[in-house]
Amino acid sequence: MSASLLRRVTVISAVAASSFALSAAAPVFGPPWISIETPPNPFDATSRGAFLVVHTYHHGDVVASGVTGTAEGVVSGTRRTIPLAFDTTSRRGTYALRKQWPTEGTWMLVINTGGRAQGVTALVDISAEGDVAGVRVPTRRSNGWDLPQQVSARDIDQALEARAARALSARK
Repeated sequence: MSASLLRRVTVISAVAASSFALSAAAPVFGPPWISIETPPNPFDATSRGAFLVVHTYHHGDVVASGVTGTAEGVVSGTRRTIPLAFDTTSRRGTYALRKQWPTEGTWMLVINTGGRAQGVTALVDISAEGDVAGVRVPTRRSNGWDLPQQVSARDIDQALEARAARALSARK
């Protein structure tokens, strides 16, 4: 190989290696996303019997970022918070949630991936019958994109209090 060609191959190799190293080390920008599946697949042994299944993403890509959550409730007028435990499933970025809160009272689940400050939170309303009544992922519009909106403890309290008041008036 000529010296000129060897230098060119060396430079191209160095640029390619540098680009690869920079892209591998570069932080991943953009928000995570979360979705809730119900009813869970009864044919998957790892999600069979679960109350719901949580899927975690970064943009459109499945990521195993883990989830945290609490069951927030009002039982006989008393506010309750129960930390939730999630099981990994046979699918990457997918977590099964089994029922861990009492049947009595008004309940909502607060499920997060990516952390409270930079992550995304799903608010899952539980009906009086104990089923998923609705799922909300609070967002804000920015540059044409729906981005996760931070959910505060006050937001959770207000949503739960409104649901408990509606449940109380429906029983009267």
